[in-house]
Amino acid sequence: MGNIIWIIPAAPLIGSILLGLFGARWSNRWSGFIGTLSIVISALLSVAIAVHWFQDPPVDEHMRIMLWRWISLPEYSSYIEFYLDPVSLIMMLVISVIGLLIHIFSTEYMAGEAGYSRFFAYLNLFVASMLLLVLANDLLVLFVGWEGVGVCSYLLVGFWFHKAANGYAARKSFVVTRIADVAMLVGILLLSNALGTVSIQPMLAKAALLWPHGGIMAAAGAALLLIGGLGKSAQFPFQTWLPDAMAGPTPVSALIHAATMVTAGMYLVIRLYPLFALVPSVLTVIAVGAVITILTASLTALVQRDIKRVLAYSTVAQIGYMFLALGVGAWSAAMFHFLTHAVFKALLFLSAGAIAMRLHHEQDIFRMGGLRQKLSVVFWAFLIGSASLAALPVVSAGAFSKEMILASLWESPGLGKWLWLAALFGAVLTATYIFRVVFLVFFGEVKTEPTGHYGVRIVVPLVLLAIAASTIGWLEMPKFMASSSVFSSFLEPVLGHPATESTLPHWVTAAGYIAPLLGVVIGFGLYRSGYWVRTAGPVGQGNDGGQAERSMGEGVRRFMRAGFGFDFLYDRLLVQPFLWLVKILRNDPIDAIFMSAAAAAMRFHGALRRSQIGQLRRYAGMLALGSMAVIVIMVFA
Repeated sequence: MGNIIWIIPAAPLIGSILLGLFGARWSNRWSGFIGTLSIVISALLSVAIAVHWFQDPPVDEHMRIMLWRWISLPEYSSYIEFYLDPVSLIMMLVISVIGLLIHIFSTEYMAGEAGYSRFFAYLNLFVASMLLLVLANDLLVLFVGWEGVGVCSYLLVGFWFHKAANGYAARKSFVVTRIADVAMLVGILLLSNALGTVSIQPMLAKAALLWPHGGIMAAAGAALLLIGGLGKSAQFPFQTWLPDAMAGPTPVSALIHAATMVTAGMYLVIRLYPLFALVPSVLTVIAVGAVITILTASLTALVQRDIKRVLAYSTVAQIGYMFLALGVGAWSAAMFHFLTHAVFKALLFLSAGAIAMRLHHEQDIFRMGGLRQKLSVVFWAFLIGSASLAALPVVSAGAFSKEMILASLWESPGLGKWLWLAALFGAVLTATYIFRVVFLVFFGEVKTEPTGHYGVRIVVPLVLLAIAASTIGWLEMPKFMASSSVFSSFLEPVLGHPATESTLPHWVTAAGYIAPLLGVVIGFGLYRSGYWVRTAGPVGQGNDGGQAERSMGEGVRRFMRAGFGFDFLYDRLLVQPFLWLVKILRNDPIDAIFMSAAAAAMRFHGALRRSQIGQLRRYAGMLALGSMAVIVIMVFA
């Protein structure tokens, strides 16, 4: 089984290379086939390995596959080595299987677009980089995959580069995540210098041996790696890049900015959780930052009018729930929410793309309405995804993972109860903003008439993801329902046994189920049948189409819609001072020294050039003068 794992990232990499070299000469159908076939290979092998793993798990519940030595120095070596355990196996399955469904969807969604083969080349390269990231057993190899997904994100967000706004969004996502990645690289180098290796498992073992009670080095290494993770996962204070990244095609949002790349930071923390467990203060920072992320992103989503930006802010908030679980040491709960989120968020983004396809690429929810019967398949798919995002009890997968996180928060000492309360409020907001979209888009009067029709490549991924979003939560069910713990038991050899919910008061469990229902009621009360749209003025003239939102106050609404002013703050504190400094230092003294040396060399060159004019008499005269000068020096020296 281990000897075929390398094919899983290699297949999409080869597909990307082929599309990059020959895609321009191929038809769109052939390019889509090659791009999708490479992911089919990865997905089938991933499923085969998973089935074999369940039937006959390897010794010690992990596999190490060394391919070759990458760097060899007298006191240091780095290997291209894969490490497969239950955590990386789940990540590999999600990336390959959901990636396959999104590739299938993309073959129809991107039909007729310029750069069709280029799109699939980028998408294949992203999947290969992400698989390399999650399979790596060496922090340097992991960092190669980490930077690979960053480059692919830049290329895909700016895919429609003929629009200036798309280029800006791509640069913003690249720069913000690169800033965090610098800190991560410094953390890797610091840990490598202190522990003598970048191989993850030996590094973690040495860290536990040398720093049993944490310490400055452990805290510094964990904090620097955490910064890299927060940047990639768009968590506070790096959350500003993700909403703008919605400029890319919708399948890009589904794959990169919902199901895989933005969860890389969560995976990094889980992969290195023994290091983070040594430093409780860093875990506290993770939890507090996650609460800030959840609340600000949820409130911002509440007033967005672009359907993709609503989903983008919901992604930021839901990853915040994963980090909140990590902050209290609920590793299995974080992984379970990753799994359910990957399914229902991919479903929501693809549904949003399917809506846009039929509405002339309209994304303003206040220009939609009445689509429940006209787009029935998309309606049910979006409704199931919304129910899972809102964590509606029993009927959605998100309910089980969200409840697992809430239970872990309640049982956590210290700030646990306050974190639970904040997460509960976030659950109310989540249900409110996503069902606001449901009621405005699918109920009320029709504002934009749908055109065209869907093919099977659109419908099949939606149906399969909808089924998964309804049922995958059954892998981990509370004791009062069925006491299923398949998921946490599978992860137990790596992450340990999760905290039980036996000590939870009944009212705490009930509150976790009532909160999303309350949010749906609020959304229904405000937006049923497009009620607030009908009482507002015409959409478009600076009007958000909602009387309820106008009552909040124009200034407050704009402040919330702008993401609580983080972009403005960063522009004033970081971007503008940097540009000012660049302008001031354009002719700085250091440059002047080098420019002066260059100017002197140019003047000397000019003087010498004037001596070479092709007149033999002048050359003879200069030769005679030189000879006389030599004779004089020899006589009088």
